[in-house]
Amino acid sequence: MGPSRLKGRITPPPSKSMAHRLLIAAALAGVPFSMTGCVGQDVAATEACLQALEAPGSEPVLLDCGESGSTLRFLLPVAAALGRSALFVGSPGLARRPLREYGGILEGKGVRLEFLGPANLPVRVEGRLRGGVFAVPGHISSQYITGLLMALPLVQEDSTIELTTPLQSAPYVELTLGVLDEFGIEVETLPGRGWRVPGGQGYRAPSRPLALEADYSQAAFWLVAKFLGHDLEVEQLPDPSLQGDRVVVSLLDEMAHWPPGEERRLTAAQIPDLVPALAVAACARPGVTVIEQVQRLRWKESDRVRSISTMLRNLGARVFDSGDALIIEGGEQFTGGTVHSFGDHRIVMAAAVAALSSKHGATIVGSEAVAKSYPHFFQELQRLGGDVRGI
Repeated sequence: MGPSRLKGRITPPPSKSMAHRLLIAAALAGVPFSMTGCVGQDVAATEACLQALEAPGSEPVLLDCGESGSTLRFLLPVAAALGRSALFVGSPGLARRPLREYGGILEGKGVRLEFLGPANLPVRVEGRLRGGVFAVPGHISSQYITGLLMALPLVQEDSTIELTTPLQSAPYVELTLGVLDEFGIEVETLPGRGWRVPGGQGYRAPSRPLALEADYSQAAFWLVAKFLGHDLEVEQLPDPSLQGDRVVVSLLDEMAHWPPGEERRLTAAQIPDLVPALAVAACARPGVTVIEQVQRLRWKESDRVRSISTMLRNLGARVFDSGDALIIEGGEQFTGGTVHSFGDHRIVMAAAVAALSSKHGATIVGSEAVAKSYPHFFQELQRLGGDVRGI
């Protein structure tokens, strides 16, 4: 794609994070919930797995999670709480992502996990989940906590989720709690320690129609394009919102007012999905930007620390991977070049936004990875004036 100037109005797709949670809660409540809009392969995987779980029968059910970590980590304890034997499968990329922590978390709780190879998939789940005390690390993935929060109301016993390490990506847990509240599920937050979940609860139909908010995680790429000088209006972003990535608006506003040349620091601990977009914005800012606490990004769809730094360097930026931080020396225009997606949807979108403001444009190898979350991204980019070829 070539350097271009964007102009127009854009509405981001529905929130992927909310869609997973609403689909599961609606299924457990027996409430019809129709997905509309551009939701991508991950949400489609959750829909398909829920349909398989709802099918009658006592035989083990095959649940193909595709590339979706949310589908896998949310539905594994839910299937166990329902007493459904299940074989979870997925892509090779998903099989490399963390999952085995569930072995320790669920030990002694009536569930048998059998990992059927050296990778984390396939995994067979048998038994019926019982309540009790669940010790969960908070620094690996908040998705373990969301999965338990959605499953434990269904068991007969009361349960406590105890954090063994500080929680990262806390806004995603708050989003889960908000959805549970909508469906009549009671959860007591134990500040700084975990959550108490009464057993024997049932999901109830919400008192108001279900609706999906526009996705701040996807909006981030359009907001960064606007930050880079494109004439865009990003519409229908909810305010207020439980989406943690809503902070992208204030972060970009702060970056616009940082004094040129000063070193500034951001932390990725609570907003890992914003880092690819924010890294592109930082490249345009004169001075050094350090994005800290990026270790968890190494276990996303790609080693996202390496992917971001490699992609931006190939476009002519000065970006360095220091192990636990990304160091960006900004202020120069992107030159352009050939970059690889590393099979990561957010790397594709970050590269596309950077290419718009480059001297010579960019070739993005593996751009089809956007289908995971935003299948129509390049069509929208083209509609807004982007010089996109090969879609």
